[in-house]
Amino acid sequence: MSEIFISINSFLEAILFFDILFGKVEGVHLPFLVVWLILGGVYLTILTKFINLRAMRHSFDIIRGRYKTADDRGEISPFGALTTALSATVGLGNIAGVALAVSIGGPGATFWMIIAGFLGMSLKFTEVTLSLKYREFLPDGTVMGGAMEYLSKGLAEKGYAKIGKILALFFAIFMIGGAIGGGNVFQVSQTLSAVSQEISFFKDFPIVFGIIIAGLVGVIIIGGVTRIAKITESLVPLMAIIYITASLWILGFHFDKISDAFGTILHEAFSTSAVYGGMAGAIIQGFQRAVFSNEAGIGSSPIAHAPVQTKYPVRQGLVALYEPFVDTVVICTMTALVIVITGVYAHDGAYTALIEAKQGAALTSAAYGTVVSWFPIILTISITLFAFSTLISWSYYGERAWVYLFGSKYSILYKIIFLSLIVIATVVNTGVLVDFSFMLFLTMALPNILGLFIMSGDVKKDLQEYLLKLKSGELDREALR
Repeated sequence: MSEIFISINSFLEAILFFDILFGKVEGVHLPFLVVWLILGGVYLTILTKFINLRAMRHSFDIIRGRYKTADDRGEISPFGALTTALSATVGLGNIAGVALAVSIGGPGATFWMIIAGFLGMSLKFTEVTLSLKYREFLPDGTVMGGAMEYLSKGLAEKGYAKIGKILALFFAIFMIGGAIGGGNVFQVSQTLSAVSQEISFFKDFPIVFGIIIAGLVGVIIIGGVTRIAKITESLVPLMAIIYITASLWILGFHFDKISDAFGTILHEAFSTSAVYGGMAGAIIQGFQRAVFSNEAGIGSSPIAHAPVQTKYPVRQGLVALYEPFVDTVVICTMTALVIVITGVYAHDGAYTALIEAKQGAALTSAAYGTVVSWFPIILTISITLFAFSTLISWSYYGERAWVYLFGSKYSILYKIIFLSLIVIATVVNTGVLVDFSFMLFLTMALPNILGLFIMSGDVKKDLQEYLLKLKSGELDREALR
């Protein structure tokens, strides 16, 4: 079985990471997937006239409930949808992924990661708007949304019904695979590794850890998206505060080095030095890690936003702008600054072995430990909370894809499989499955961004109409006070 996974994995990797320069530029490998994501982000940012910069204030007003109307339909609040989506994206990518990006691509990768975050905001806006535009209220009271819906229905309206159904089918399959591996097994195995360093009991009895986590996740996901949203509304702010406070403590301790760190980041972002692959290496690592972290363009978080209580699809699309901003521009940048300032990314330093082994979480832990010896404990708590929140959100993503393929009556079967894999991941080597799952996760971007390109004109029109209503005061008049 592992040979089959490895073969499929190699095939997908050959497509996603195909060098569009055909190896003609020495020392530079420009993966197709990175270019695909950059093109999508740049195009949609220009098409929407930089909506990722000009709508942040209005977006915040929506989040705090200023624009509720009597015509809103859905299950959860705009803030609940945002925190559900953030609980999936704010995870190990913010800790381990960023450390690897800086150590492999150099400090300059931080700059391009921030740029990727801003471009990702336009991607999120577009895909979430489409998710709300084509969502479906099912007989069981739940809501079906996400890329499966807008690929099948949206492309059908454009005259590509068969292509839309095929793309939606493959997307749903990729989503389930991504949920099982990256959203489940990887989170559990990485968290167990971190926790067992602090609590030796779990090193000897890992299955107990799996049973505990499976039990906690099960209690939440059995209650559906409304319970998930209620938990994430409290959990996401808590885990963000813990991690940001720890990061600010480190940065405060090294306050005199912050300006130099930013100077290094900007210089290395455009450097031709071969140590970290030059400017191309920085761009590639920055964009790759940003995508792993904020999932912009992948098409996963539109599922979390689909059940929101709103009248206008564009309105929740604007709320989604805060996803890549918080995840990448704020949290990832803080991690990167800590890595750069403490110098643990240097290839000739004491942490070379961790870099070569690609132990990103351990590298970040070492960076935090340079200031206060017990800070790695805080980091372990953060890792656990991040992974737990990712588990509950990705369980929902996979469940929606499962329902799309097999129907609502079989959703309980998916939940049983998902919870069982949490326990299995603590006692079985799941490396091949995780690698395979990550390839499926990344492959989701191919049909999703293709759909965004085709339907982007509709989103632009809806955005213009919404902004005209906002400017005229119509949206303020219909809002409940």
